[in-house]
Amino acid sequence: MDRLLMARGLGCLHRPCRQRLSAREWQVGRPLQRRHAATAKPPPTTKPYYVTTPIFYVNADPHIGHLYTMVLADVLKRWQTLLGRKALLCTGTDEHGLKVQQAATRAGVPPKQFCDENASVFLDLARRASIDNDFFIRTTDADHIAAARAFWRRLRRKGYIYQSQHQGWYCVSDETFYPEALVEKRIAPATGKVEMVSTETGKTVEWTEEQNYHFRMTAVRDRLLQFYAENPDFVVPAARMNEVVHWVTHNLEDLSISRPSSRLTWAVPAPEDPSQTIYVWMEALVNYMTKAGYPERWAPEEQREAALEAEAEATESAEAVVIDGNVQANMVMESEEDNNSSSKGRRRSGRYKPSSELHKAAAPLTPEQRQRHEGGGWPVDVHVMGKDIVRFHAVYWPALLLAVDLPLPRRILSHAHWTLGRKKMSKSVGNVVNPFYAMDRFGVDAMRYYLLHDGGIEHDGDYGNEHIVDRYKKGLQGGLGNLLGRITRTTRWSVRETVVRGPSSLEGSARRSAPVEAQIASIQNVAGLAASHMERLDPRQALHAIMDVVYQTNRFLQELEPWSVAKQLATAPTTSEASSGNEALRVRLDQSVYLTAEALRVVGILLQPVMPAKAAEVLDILGVGHGRRSFDYAQLGTDGDYGLPMKPPGKSKDGGLFPPLPVED
Repeated sequence: MDRLLMARGLGCLHRPCRQRLSAREWQVGRPLQRRHAATAKPPPTTKPYYVTTPIFYVNADPHIGHLYTMVLADVLKRWQTLLGRKALLCTGTDEHGLKVQQAATRAGVPPKQFCDENASVFLDLARRASIDNDFFIRTTDADHIAAARAFWRRLRRKGYIYQSQHQGWYCVSDETFYPEALVEKRIAPATGKVEMVSTETGKTVEWTEEQNYHFRMTAVRDRLLQFYAENPDFVVPAARMNEVVHWVTHNLEDLSISRPSSRLTWAVPAPEDPSQTIYVWMEALVNYMTKAGYPERWAPEEQREAALEAEAEATESAEAVVIDGNVQANMVMESEEDNNSSSKGRRRSGRYKPSSELHKAAAPLTPEQRQRHEGGGWPVDVHVMGKDIVRFHAVYWPALLLAVDLPLPRRILSHAHWTLGRKKMSKSVGNVVNPFYAMDRFGVDAMRYYLLHDGGIEHDGDYGNEHIVDRYKKGLQGGLGNLLGRITRTTRWSVRETVVRGPSSLEGSARRSAPVEAQIASIQNVAGLAASHMERLDPRQALHAIMDVVYQTNRFLQELEPWSVAKQLATAPTTSEASSGNEALRVRLDQSVYLTAEALRVVGILLQPVMPAKAAEVLDILGVGHGRRSFDYAQLGTDGDYGLPMKPPGKSKDGGLFPPLPVED
């Protein structure tokens, strides 16, 4: 497989190396093993919940946006685990393409070495941020290369690939062609020169003319629009769903899916044509299928793809057929040149009449096919990504899957970006936030909390150290940490005893004051409210709902003042005449401490996807058993066995759950 990735003409100068990892270290969370053979037992029928991040380009170091994407996906995966469902999370690195090739050239190292060094940084980011990923895929992995080439062959045999001359505006940074309508002249602020840029991203484009292969994306336009109509929540938020529908309706064109190997050497070669390499975005999207077992696991037809791949690798040569007869049979080419072939942004090619086979609806999966797809997690339940790559995932990807009759991903969560001081982050400006430094300074769980609390889904979030400090002091240290310390550090009561007596203290509405009723409702409603937000792919609002219970409980505790009640009980006479008054005080004390402990227990359970380490610490200090930390227990009165701490709560704020920050500015 190494020969498929051979980079030609690149120098090899000295460059300081980052950590190099062994092949075994790349497979995260499970031992290396061969995939199921055709005769293996069928996988389980229960489909795991499958979440993905995009695979990140290795041409530059990770920034805070990469961490945000990882945390969002991780929270969605962990939430499903909390619900009791098996869940899978795939992240990784995108290592092919012209900008990676150019970055390696600038660094003076071979592309594979460049990718190895930079991919290790993204893997380290996932580890440091407590990302519970099951897979870390690299597009230079052998199984992914085989999957990408098998997918190409499948697409070709379906009649969706043809070859023609292409010319248009290409953006190296975005790795895509832009139509004439989405390109304009702008003056570069740094140089004052006039240059052509994409109106969508502001990145420089260059005029390119080349011979390559195309995907007949226009042939699936109607099926795409039908899919959107039947799945109006496919893209979150709704505003981006509307943008996708508008773009497909008005701008959809056939897609160039290869690049000349003379220009792009660092890519996966197109099967049977060594003069072309597979377009990086088409190849990269297949990564989501690779870790779901494509092609080897997906019998019967997908198993044949693997055999063809192996056969092709054994016979491939420079004299390979450029385009096979099956594709030619599906293309009825006309000999005359297109009258508009010279216009910019158009392909110079013969016009074609697509085969009627292209318009047939996908045949339903057989039970065996469905079992094998779903056993590996397919289809994806949620693709998580930044708003800048929605088109690739919400248009190109479903179009490709429709063409090859495979199930489409269920939903796409496209989040907004981060600004700094309301200004766009940019490497050239020097205002990009290093996620490693941020975690070192504020802590891993504090950063996870901040990103989820302030990060935008529809609108950009504004990053700032002062914002992190504020969220830390008010929400974590003064909110959650302070509340836990107030009921677990004192000797005026026993949390365990109040847990035992608490339920009986709430019996009878006459014994419950308005603050008690409000606190009960707050605890009873939060799990359902959070679940509703998570179902709508809005983890931010779910977190806000959970933290509202923390703030409400602090107010509740302040109003009922259990420390004053405990003091009164300690000094109250023990005569029979005083017994009724003492009982009322005891009920009030038990209610206030019990409902506070219950709020903390429920909040601790629900915060596990967001702050896994700190939430576990909350539950340890409360003494909640490890078998009673699932979503089913996130209700009032579902656990009467906790109250004896597994971990001491600390004697002061310095030893508490969220100690004071050493530096705040």
